[in-house]
Amino acid sequence: MDTASAPLLPALSPSRASDFLQCPLLFRFRVIDRLPEKPSPAALRGTLVHAVLERLYELPADTRTPRTARSLVEPQWEKLRSSRSEAAELFGEPGGEDERAWLESAYPLVERYFDMEQPHRLEPRDRELRLDVTLESGLRLRGYVDRLDVAPTGQIRVVDYKTGKTPRPRFEDKAKFQIFFYGVMLWRELGEVPTRLQLMYLGDGGVRWYEPTEDELRAAEAEISEIWAEIERTARSGEWRPRKSKLCDWCDHQAVCPEFGGTPPPLPNPAPRG
Repeated sequence: MDTASAPLLPALSPSRASDFLQCPLLFRFRVIDRLPEKPSPAALRGTLVHAVLERLYELPADTRTPRTARSLVEPQWEKLRSSRSEAAELFGEPGGEDERAWLESAYPLVERYFDMEQPHRLEPRDRELRLDVTLESGLRLRGYVDRLDVAPTGQIRVVDYKTGKTPRPRFEDKAKFQIFFYGVMLWRELGEVPTRLQLMYLGDGGVRWYEPTEDELRAAEAEISEIWAEIERTARSGEWRPRKSKLCDWCDHQAVCPEFGGTPPPLPNPAPRG
């Protein structure tokens, strides 16, 4: 066992924290080994829908209509296709039947947004806001907030778009953890507790929201710090154990996972610390 083979910079995002909670070996494959993964049509569709909604709020308020949003889908897809290699790999030549069917699946998600909010009445303070916050412990938290609304009276709302359907209550912990992760970052960045943390599920129009207290955000920060401490303990031991679940069906790394008869690659040599 090589206990010094995987030094980690003290930085964590909501996605990587969720990876570790789901399966420590998946975290290793993505963060340490950086193994390639096949592009996912569902994930790419989510990126496209997020890009459309971001672009929508760049337009004058009175033009933010369902028809306008639909008209943004193909131009935003062309931008993604030209800028991201995995987008081109997914469908091959442009204009094929698979690509058209996939594009068609994005339209209902974009249109459903208008059943949930009236964008002509909103002027977000930020969209796709990048946050990079260092806690007192030295741990850096990083992430992107889909939308930040600030009311004239000062209330802060954090909005996260989800292109899936509203999870049943016993399955909503992952999304709740992520939105509280954003809440912690904004609290530490702005020095103010966000009034509302809101999840919008475009798959079925469901909305979940939380009105956190400072104590709840302190508890969330402590949970994040403990996750990082466990990641560091795992890195020191070198034992990135797999955790089998139904989510394994969608994992690209079964060929190198012990749960499926595979062998992980050797851990990379440690990078020199700057």
